[in-house]
Amino acid sequence: MRLTGKTAIITGATSGMGKGMARRFVQEGANVILSGRDEERGKALEDELTSTGGKAVFVHGDVSNPFVNEQLVSEAIRNFDRLDIIVTNAGMLGLGSVTDISLEEWDETFRTNLYSVFYLSRYAIPEMQKTGKGVILVNSSIAAYKTFPNHAAYCASKAALIALVKEMALDYGPAIRVNAICPGPVDTPLIWDSAKAFENPESIVEQTANNTLLKRLGTPEDIASLALFLVSEEAAWITGSAYTIDGGILTR
Repeated sequence: MRLTGKTAIITGATSGMGKGMARRFVQEGANVILSGRDEERGKALEDELTSTGGKAVFVHGDVSNPFVNEQLVSEAIRNFDRLDIIVTNAGMLGLGSVTDISLEEWDETFRTNLYSVFYLSRYAIPEMQKTGKGVILVNSSIAAYKTFPNHAAYCASKAALIALVKEMALDYGPAIRVNAICPGPVDTPLIWDSAKAFENPESIVEQTANNTLLKRLGTPEDIASLALFLVSEEAAWITGSAYTIDGGILTR
């Protein structure tokens, strides 16, 4: 029970990696505010987690809107009287090259992937400062380091997150630790949507799995294990860092 008594906000919690982290955090004793745009899936996850004795509250909304992020922090305080951890996991692909992607899609990708991290951090940090400590964990991507065809907005926004993490770690340490995780190919709906940017979407996911040194896609549970470590006291001397978790694919 490494997170007993802690309150966490997880964005993009209704599927994939966010859902895996929400389940693991609740198992470890955390109170969790679940954020997502799909109300039906969000309520189903809340019911699942609370039915086994966990403490979870779903808050519906789009984190590209700054006021939704303010609401998430308010709900954490209203329900659990404190805020210790935020995990900014929500993201979108925004497929297209620079000359193909629409201006609206470019803007939406940056608002979802980058601006939302700024918004939630801006509202969460003052609450963390009241208790004297806190943890921010940002879900970036190996796309911060590796390019993919027709992923211009995605790669650019994910790379920007690494710089933001280091800046916040500098500005708000030692009380608040800030780190990033950079997942590689994980078996979530996002990877199947990403495959559409390639000429061979039917086989590219299988090829990608085989290109990892471990010969498989990652799972949401793999990501949740690293996230749990980084937000726990076991990682008390880690801040300003970005951790790749990719089955070794960047090694190639």
